[in-house]
Order: sequence, then structure tokens, then C-alpha cells
Amino acid sequence: MNKIFKISLLTLVVTFFFACQEEDQTFGNIVAPSNIIVTAEIVGQDTSNPNGDGSGLVNFIATANNALSYKYSFGAAVQNAPSGVTAFTFSDLGVNVYTVTVVAYGTGGVSTSTTLEVEVLATYAPPADLLTTLVGDGFKTWRIKSEQNAHFGLGPVGGDIAAEWYQAGPGEKSATGMYDDRYIFNADGTFTHITNSINDDPTMDPSGTIFGREPLVTELGPHTETPNGADIENYPLNDYSENWVITAPGGTETINLTGLGFIGYYTGGNHKYEIFSRAIPNELVLKTTDGNSEFDWWFIITSEEEGESEGLQSIYDNLVWQDEFDVDGAPDPLKWTYDLGTGTDGWGNQELQTYTNNSENVIVEGGSLKITAKAAGGSYTSARLKSENLYEFTYGRVEVRAKLPASQGTWPAIWSLGANYDTVSWPACGEMDIMEQTGQDKNTTLGTLHYPGNSGGNADGNSITVDTSTSEFHDYTIEWTPDVIKIVVDNEVFHTVINSDSLPFNSDFFLILNVAMGGSLGGTVDPAFTEDTMEIEYIRVYQ
Repeated sequence: MNKIFKISLLTLVVTFFFACQEEDQTFGNIVAPSNIIVTAEIVGQDTSNPNGDGSGLVNFIATANNALSYKYSFGAAVQNAPSGVTAFTFSDLGVNVYTVTVVAYGTGGVSTSTTLEVEVLATYAPPADLLTTLVGDGFKTWRIKSEQNAHFGLGPVGGDIAAEWYQAGPGEKSATGMYDDRYIFNADGTFTHITNSINDDPTMDPSGTIFGREPLVTELGPHTETPNGADIENYPLNDYSENWVITAPGGTETINLTGLGFIGYYTGGNHKYEIFSRAIPNELVLKTTDGNSEFDWWFIITSEEEGESEGLQSIYDNLVWQDEFDVDGAPDPLKWTYDLGTGTDGWGNQELQTYTNNSENVIVEGGSLKITAKAAGGSYTSARLKSENLYEFTYGRVEVRAKLPASQGTWPAIWSLGANYDTVSWPACGEMDIMEQTGQDKNTTLGTLHYPGNSGGNADGNSITVDTSTSEFHDYTIEWTPDVIKIVVDNEVFHTVINSDSLPFNSDFFLILNVAMGGSLGGTVDPAFTEDTMEIEYIRVYQ
């Protein structure tokens, strides 16, 4: 037995020795990079502008024998450049001389470095209000506004409609590792990306995960996550710091991040984020082009945590048009006219009602406008009022105080339509739905915009819970400006769309009030339905 044990032990030792030998790794010859050559192209440099066009932007290309990757040092700012190609924006005003250090890394981490000087002109200083928005008194922490429709999306390169091709719905990307990220802009020009904001209590933990585009996200390092389509979700990445600077190429305010710094979703590219809009306090709409020049990626970021908003802060306070519905009888003919007939007369949507102007369907009574849908044999009657050709307007705040019908199959709506619909047709004319409610869910209010590319079932909308919409009056509001459109219930903003010249929301619209039956949103009507009413206490327009 003793002999057997010794032989077995000897066999084990030999086996272990050879196993270790087989796993030894060899790196080959370790050779330091040599012959580093760095070229610097100062953007806009010519004989008349020897220090560039004032943007401060310089493009760099580094090459070296036996180099695997490169790193650039621009004073306090450091950028990794695996290919040797990078760009940097120097922001000190005037003409300044900067020393740039470039390190080339070879096999086994050995390195060789060189320095060069560039003399660059910078003439752009960000406006004070933008700096205050971004950093406040010293720093601000930002996040993806995950509760907002289109907080993340994509569109064509160079497009000017926010998230034109795809818009993430509220909370849609909650499982990707993006929503717990925080982005800190400091007044000293440093940018810190916290990759998991909820694991730092009670002690700081730098570990986290992020969301990125395959294969571009591999610029951050190798990973083992299985792609979900072209997305890499929950890619492990620790907190890190880079630098930021604001430029305005072509007059477009742009956030430039150094190194591999990014916001929201890693797309590679030049790490420049155009500020598409900053019309809403504590909110920015950004876009960036990915490293494949395939898409523009859109993000809405906010410096408020969810639930911190103070509600609608309107820019309009001059009451220019109103109907208080305080005179009993027919609606004021100087303010309202009617659509009459069935859905085949122009409103469609498989609706079942016939619109009339009869007092049994529409009347002002007891201080409110009452639009009543009624069963009529095997069909239904109702009313649809409009201000077309009587009151049409561009921009303003519309407030409507209303109580909605409760019956299954009723489809109430408070909305507006582009006044040029008869010449450009729908949806090119644009449609803004201040309030709609489906026939089956009377606890939810919808707010929606329709326009080319986003209409019908693909419309740009959101919803909010209003539990007492059929038993109590509520305030339904739209704030419509050249920069932004907000849809609001009881002063709570629940849907925001950035307006632009590319959208049809910059010309006259008129108001519409109606109750439809059945159809695409009304759905199945209760077989026992007899009648139900939408009551409106007032409608007011401020500019």
C-alpha cells in the first residue's frame, strides 16, 4: 500500500508539472515602438488664418513601428486612441501654445513617447446661461430622462427631427444598465460618468454597467455579453472621468467629451453631442453621430431626479380667447361651428356615430358645455364642435377644464388641427391631441402629436393616470411654443416634444371638441349604452 501511495503521488506531481508547462503563455519578443510620427491638422488653418478658424479644434494622427495603441495627453486631459487618430478642442481664448504628449504602446505594455507643440486660436466662449444650465454654481448631475417618451432614439445622419426613426417609450430600456448612470459636469471642465448611481451607499462602489452599440462598444475593452440584436446590455464598466468643453461649429452648441467619454449609449464616433434644444429648464436634447456614420442617436437628459419637477412653467400669461360657457342655449356661433354627418364625411377611424348640432347632442347648460352621445336605434348620435375659420392661432397655452364620459365605447377628445389640412392633407397639416381617452380604459388620459412619419398607430404620444376623470373635473392643457410642445394634466407635464422648423407645428391651428363612439380608440360599445356626456366648464387660450 505504501508503494502504491508513493507511485500515485509521483504520478500526480508529474502530471501537475506538465499541466503547468502546457499553460505557460509566451508573448514573443517585447519590442518598444519606434519612429513615432505625429501630425497635427489645425482646423481652418490657411495663410490668412495660421492658427485656425477660431474653433480650437485640432485633428491628430500618430504612427509608430511596433505600436499597438496610443495615448494623448493635453495637459490635464488624457485621451486613449487605439488607432492613433483623435481630435481635441483647445478652449482657452486667444492664441495659445500647447504641449501635447503622445505615448505609443507596444507588446507587453512597453512604450515610447514624444512631444509636440501646437499654436491654436480659440474665439468661442459659451454663453453664460448655457454654462449655468450645465454646471450651475459649480457642478450638476444629469441623467437620461427615462420617464419621457423619446428619451433615447435614432434617426438619419444630419436629421433635424428628434428620434425620427425610433423613439424609446417611458422606461423601455430599464434592463440595459443605462438608467442608473449619472453624468457630472464640473465647472473646472471635468466630466465624471457614474456607471451605477445606486451602489454608492453607504460606501462608494465604482463598479457598474452601461449600454452600448456592438461592435463599437468594444472600444471600451473586450466583453463576454451576448448581443441583443446590435445592442450590448449591462456591459461592465467602472466609473471614470474625462473632460468636457463647449464649442459651436456652424453656430450649433456642442458638448465635446475627451477620450472615450459618452452619454447614455456608447456609439463611438467623435464623442461630440450637439445641443438640439435647451428650451426646457434643467433639460437638454442631444444628438451624436455613431462611429459607423450609420445613425444619429438622440438623448433627453435632465438634471432633476424623477418627481422633482415643479410642473408646467408657462411662458404665456395674456388671455387672448376664451369661452366660459356661461350663457345657456346653443354654443356661441361666433366661436363655434360644427362637423356634421357620419364618418364617411371625413373623420373615419371606423367610428359609429352621426354628428349633429341638435340640442340633445350639444348644449350650454348650467355653466358648462355638454356634448352628449346617444344611442339611436341601432346607431348613435353625438356632436363635434370646431373653431375653424372663427378662431385660428399659432402658439399659446390652451387650458380646458372637463369631465369625461364613463361609458364603455365612448371616445372623447379635446384637440386641434392644422388650418391648412384642406390643402396639404393629414398628417402633413399636423394634429395636437390635448386629451383623448379610449373606450375601454377610463382611468388613463392620452396626449398625442400626429405628423408625417409619426401618425396613426405610430403617433408621438404618452399617457397619464387620471383615476377620477369621469367623476371630477380636471385641467387639460397644452403649452405650444416655437421650441417645445408640452401636454399637461392638472399642471403635471406628461408628454414633451421638441418643436422645430421640420414639424408642422408652426402655423395656425383650430380647436375641436367631440365625443366619438366606437372606432379605433372607442372600441366595442357597451350593448346597454343609452347616453353619456363630456362636460366642459371653460376653454381658454393664453399667448
